[in-house]
Amino acid sequence: QVQLVESGGGLVQAGGSLRLSCAASGIIFSMNTMSWYRQAPGKQREPVAHITGGGSTIYADSVKGRFTISRDNAKNTAYLQMNSLKPEDTAVYYCRVIMKSVYWGQGTQVTVSS
Repeated sequence: QVQLVESGGGLVQAGGSLRLSCAASGIIFSMNTMSWYRQAPGKQREPVAHITGGGSTIYADSVKGRFTISRDNAKNTAYLQMNSLKPEDTAVYYCRVIMKSVYWGQGTQVTVSS
Protein backbone atom coordinates (compact mmCIF):
# COMPACT_ATOMS: atom_id res chain seq x y z
CA GLN A 1 0.00 0.00 0.00
CA VAL A 2 1.00 3.63 -0.36
CA GLN A 3 3.02 5.00 2.53
CA LEU A 4 4.51 8.45 3.02
CA VAL A 5 6.82 9.09 5.96
CA GLU A 6 7.98 12.62 6.76
CA SER A 7 11.00 13.46 8.87
CA GLY A 8 13.28 16.37 9.62
CA GLY A 9 11.04 18.68 11.60
CA GLY A 10 12.09 20.34 14.81
CA LEU A 11 12.57 23.57 16.72
CA VAL A 12 14.63 26.31 15.11
CA GLN A 13 15.18 30.00 15.69
CA ALA A 14 13.91 32.58 13.24
CA GLY A 15 16.31 32.88 10.33
CA GLY A 16 17.38 29.27 10.63
CA SER A 17 16.98 26.35 8.26
CA LEU A 18 15.49 22.87 8.23
CA ARG A 19 15.31 20.15 5.61
CA LEU A 20 12.25 17.94 5.54
CA SER A 21 12.18 14.54 3.86
CA CYS A 22 9.26 12.47 2.59
CA ALA A 23 10.04 8.82 1.93
CA ALA A 24 7.47 7.14 -0.30
CA SER A 25 6.67 3.50 -0.86
CA GLY A 26 3.99 1.61 -2.73
CA ILE A 27 4.00 4.01 -5.69
CA ILE A 28 5.87 4.51 -8.93
CA PHE A 29 7.55 7.51 -7.41
CA SER A 30 9.11 9.02 -10.52
CA MET A 31 5.73 9.33 -12.24
CA ASN A 32 3.93 11.23 -9.51
CA THR A 33 3.73 14.85 -8.45
CA MET A 34 4.78 15.20 -4.83
CA SER A 35 3.48 18.01 -2.67
CA TRP A 36 4.18 19.60 0.68
CA TYR A 37 1.35 21.12 2.70
CA ARG A 38 1.28 22.66 6.14
CA GLN A 39 -1.29 23.26 8.85
CA ALA A 40 -0.83 25.81 11.59
CA PRO A 41 -2.89 25.67 14.80
CA GLY A 42 -6.43 26.86 14.19
CA LYS A 43 -5.88 27.22 10.45
CA GLN A 44 -6.71 25.19 7.38
CA ARG A 45 -4.14 23.01 5.71
CA GLU A 46 -2.49 24.95 2.89
CA PRO A 47 -0.22 24.04 -0.02
CA VAL A 48 3.44 24.95 0.26
CA ALA A 49 5.13 23.49 -2.83
CA HIS A 50 4.70 20.91 -5.57
CA ILE A 51 7.16 19.08 -7.79
CA THR A 52 6.19 17.05 -10.85
CA GLY A 53 7.84 13.84 -11.94
CA GLY A 54 9.77 15.88 -14.47
CA GLY A 55 11.00 18.32 -11.85
CA SER A 56 8.77 21.33 -12.49
CA THR A 57 8.00 23.21 -9.31
CA ILE A 58 5.32 25.52 -7.93
CA TYR A 59 5.51 27.46 -4.68
CA ALA A 60 3.11 29.32 -2.46
CA ASP A 61 3.82 33.05 -2.54
CA SER A 62 4.57 33.01 1.19
CA VAL A 63 7.58 30.70 0.74
CA LYS A 64 8.97 31.75 -2.65
CA GLY A 65 12.65 32.50 -2.47
CA ARG A 66 13.01 30.80 0.92
CA PHE A 67 11.88 27.19 0.39
CA THR A 68 13.08 24.73 -2.24
CA ILE A 69 11.32 21.48 -3.13
CA SER A 70 13.32 18.70 -4.75
CA ARG A 71 13.18 14.97 -5.32
CA ASP A 72 15.48 12.00 -5.64
CA ASN A 73 13.70 9.40 -7.73
CA ALA A 74 16.38 6.80 -7.02
CA LYS A 75 15.61 7.09 -3.30
CA ASN A 76 11.82 7.55 -3.65
CA THR A 77 12.18 10.66 -1.53
CA ALA A 78 11.00 14.25 -1.79
CA TYR A 79 12.60 17.09 0.13
CA LEU A 80 11.71 20.55 1.33
CA GLN A 81 14.66 22.78 2.12
CA MET A 82 13.44 25.64 4.28
CA ASN A 83 15.70 28.67 4.75
CA SER A 84 15.16 32.03 6.43
CA LEU A 85 12.44 30.53 8.56
CA LYS A 86 9.91 32.82 10.21
CA PRO A 87 7.66 32.24 13.23
CA GLU A 88 4.69 32.18 10.85
CA ASP A 89 6.17 29.07 9.23
CA THR A 90 5.36 27.17 12.42
CA ALA A 91 3.05 24.30 11.46
CA VAL A 92 2.77 20.59 10.95
CA TYR A 93 4.15 19.83 7.50
CA TYR A 94 2.63 17.03 5.46
CA CYS A 95 3.67 15.22 2.32
CA ARG A 96 0.97 14.34 -0.21
CA VAL A 97 0.60 12.32 -3.38
CA ILE A 98 -2.51 11.87 -5.49
CA MET A 99 -3.10 8.67 -7.37
CA LYS A 100 -6.57 7.15 -7.50
CA SER A 101 -6.91 8.52 -3.97
CA VAL A 102 -5.21 11.23 -1.97
CA TYR A 103 -2.48 9.97 0.34
CA TRP A 104 -0.97 11.92 3.22
CA GLY A 105 1.94 11.29 5.51
CA GLN A 106 1.62 11.55 9.28
CA GLY A 107 3.20 15.00 9.36
CA THR A 108 6.26 16.49 11.01
CA GLN A 109 6.19 19.45 13.39
CA VAL A 110 8.16 22.57 12.54
CA THR A 111 8.39 25.23 15.23
CA VAL A 112 10.14 28.53 14.59
CA SER A 113 10.88 30.66 17.63
CA SER A 114 11.25 34.42 17.47
